[in-house]
Amino acid sequence: MGTRPLLKIRLPAALTLLLTPSLCAAWDPPYTLHFQSTVIDQASDRFHSAYSGPNSLPSRQTSAVSLTSTLFYGVRVAKGPELFYNPEITGGQGIGHATGLAGYSNGEIFRVGDPKPTLTTARLFVRQTINLGGGSQAIEDGANQISGRADDRRLVLTAGKFSLADYFDNNRYATDPRTQFLNWAIMDAGAWDYPADTRGYTWSLMSEYHDGPWTGRAAASAVSLQANSLQLDRRVGRSNGFNAEVDRDYDAAGRKGTARFLVFLNQAQMGSYDQALSGPQPPDVTKTRAYGRTKYGLAANFDQELSDWMGVFARLSWNDGRNETWNYTEIDRSLALGLDFRGARWDRPNDEAGIAGVVSGLSAQHREYLQAGGSGFMLGDGALDYAPETIFEAYYRIQIHKYVALSPDYQFFLNPGDNAARGPVQVGAVRFHVQF
Repeated sequence: MGTRPLLKIRLPAALTLLLTPSLCAAWDPPYTLHFQSTVIDQASDRFHSAYSGPNSLPSRQTSAVSLTSTLFYGVRVAKGPELFYNPEITGGQGIGHATGLAGYSNGEIFRVGDPKPTLTTARLFVRQTINLGGGSQAIEDGANQISGRADDRRLVLTAGKFSLADYFDNNRYATDPRTQFLNWAIMDAGAWDYPADTRGYTWSLMSEYHDGPWTGRAAASAVSLQANSLQLDRRVGRSNGFNAEVDRDYDAAGRKGTARFLVFLNQAQMGSYDQALSGPQPPDVTKTRAYGRTKYGLAANFDQELSDWMGVFARLSWNDGRNETWNYTEIDRSLALGLDFRGARWDRPNDEAGIAGVVSGLSAQHREYLQAGGSGFMLGDGALDYAPETIFEAYYRIQIHKYVALSPDYQFFLNPGDNAARGPVQVGAVRFHVQF
């Protein structure tokens, strides 16, 4: 005996087409569930400091511990849209309270004053895939990814709260601070001032078009109400960010590689460095904030396999640097280069190691502002003997178990905070990571 439906809903024709099973493959299982937890214990040594200011890295020996734990849950609804929810616990703090370094040393820490563990919603979004033919490929189960198959040519629409760094400026060897490099200027393009709140997330609308080796994506996002604040600006008509990127997978001498090119434009109630310099001294860029100000820039990166156990990557990024940094970190130019090594070479196939260096700098306006005694949300030594910040990082990830890894990490900073009057600084870390 059949059951009578409790409610009949007539969908608009366009929405019915969007959810048609023929356009969206019927994949099983229709859900995904994963978890990660990362603890990083980091310490810096004592170093030379001719002077210090409100945002200086402490010149004494310091240490700090950070923690993140994330649940990744997703479900496919009616063989069509996918819904994802990521509750996350964050706690601890970074050395120097996450200031004093342009390329900060811990990609898992945020500039949140309270170090007590806090439960938040990291991601909450919906994704719709529209298959358009041209062959198919397997989609593996993973964090925020439900297993199944998808056409080589497809359109993917995503809306909700997530991190733009989940999708843009990815790199096979330098993207995830939980398993790879820790430094902000190595794991991401340093001059990419991508829209985000203090924790790295924002509300966005994004579209992606996949066509074989090519992928194009674009996103419109909310930005912070104030520079690097937890609160996002709801006046999205006057305050927003736009990102667009093109990726190309290729083979070079039979080895896989990917090249990516990204452009971005932010508009917000930013302060002007030039206007701050023409006002009362020492300058305060926050006193000059006004809607209509912009920051734009570009970033390019590539990764390339060199052998079965080694790969190379590079990142280049730039922004105009006329107005204050709004979202990520106080870098206006950046160049990073690194190597990745897989443990198969020394009979540890699940281990991984990496070495990388990055040189970062400031625009002329940003530099003059700091030289006059101004401060941003990352930098501010009270003065500035300018020299590009140069960082070297090396790590080794020991895969203790299928789900557990331990990674010692070492970073060396020359001219920390772009200041030749301070440093050099050494930072050591031990990272404990669990994921399944």
